Amino acid sequence: MPKKKTTALVVPPQLIENRIYFIRGQNVLLDEDLAELYEVPTKALNQAFKRNLDHFPHDFAFQLGREEWIFLRSQTVTSRSWGGRRYPPYVFTEQGVAMLSSVLDSKRAVLVNIEIMRTFVRLRGFLVSHGELAQKLAALEKAYDVQFRVVFDAIRELMKPASKSKQRIGFKSDV
Repeated sequence: MPKKKTTALVVPPQLIENRIYFIRGQNVLLDEDLAELYEVPTKALNQAFKRNLDHFPHDFAFQLGREEWIFLRSQTVTSRSWGGRRYPPYVFTEQGVAMLSSVLDSKRAVLVNIEIMRTFVRLRGFLVSHGELAQKLAALEKAYDVQFRVVFDAIRELMKPASKSKQRIGFKSDV
């Protein structure tokens, strides 16, 4: 039996995780982020996608609506000196990303997709374990006296995702 080659990570998992958005109830990646990961122009990725639309049902890929696009732009705070995109981006679900590797037909696309699939699996595992923890906490709260409510509220507060606090720029007023 021949030995399998061990390959170094093509893309760090953290880089992929930071590019996954939750839109319309699904985890998705933007076309421009995928193009960057695959090291192809966004235009080339979208052309390959459009040439093979029959491979991408609506639950694999879709174009953002104008309102979604505006909201996303306000969240990511990116701008380009030439004015940015003219049209809302396409987004790809986990299944759509898997389909892209066959459409793009490059070794890098396959290697990047392997890392993306692993990231999606880790993300699902985290969400499942977080949900189980919340259920166990609710069961404990029902089982114990009201006097422990403060403890349970504190635990719930700790379970919430950390919000990024924005520091104000300028001088602090003593008024």
